[in-house]
Amino acid sequence: MIFRDRADAGRQLAARLTRYADRTDVLVLALPRGGVPVAYEVAKELKAPLDVFLVRKLGVPGHEELAMGAIASGGIRVVNEELVHYLGIPDEVIDAIAAVEQQELERRAEAYRDERAPPDIKDHVVILIDDGLATGSTMRAAAASLRLQKPRRIVVAVPVSSPETCDEFRSEVDEIVCAVTPLHFQGVGRWYEDFSQTSDEEVRELLKRAMQQQQHVASSAP
Repeated sequence: MIFRDRADAGRQLAARLTRYADRTDVLVLALPRGGVPVAYEVAKELKAPLDVFLVRKLGVPGHEELAMGAIASGGIRVVNEELVHYLGIPDEVIDAIAAVEQQELERRAEAYRDERAPPDIKDHVVILIDDGLATGSTMRAAAASLRLQKPRRIVVAVPVSSPETCDEFRSEVDEIVCAVTPLHFQGVGRWYEDFSQTSDEEVRELLKRAMQQQQHVASSAP
């Protein structure tokens, strides 16, 4: 299965999450930027609120696409100790990269939320969405940070994942939903016809649209 784009992937993912539709305790959180168009379609189908959960990958120096860990809102840092040890990356290098990514995390919080406070996570079923899982380090940091806020349930949902990473998450969150887990994975982007970068402006627009839809749902409720 190849998705046309992230919106198409979101609609197909939503079909696997219908048991969470029309519930007042469900919250959809997207990992920006690529997870937002996917999560927008899921939130629209489930009639659930949508927000972003900020997390940044820590890339290996010189090979930034390779994640050695991630940081997330709430001061959480997840590091792949095995990889770091294998590559001999010193703590001060990890700290320096984390400091740069922390600045970007804070910039995005201001850009996407304006003055809006982060959503209340406690006692909610949180569906955490990205456009795919490769190593899973970014999603792992997000789930660890969310856990501190005492949600009732954490559901990780993605359109595509490597089979190994999807299996690993079964013991790390309450539920993992991977729409497809191709045997020859070779990266998330391979499974999209259009995997062009999502812009900050698109993120803001989708969040605004989702908020308007929620207001409409609330006003039409009996």
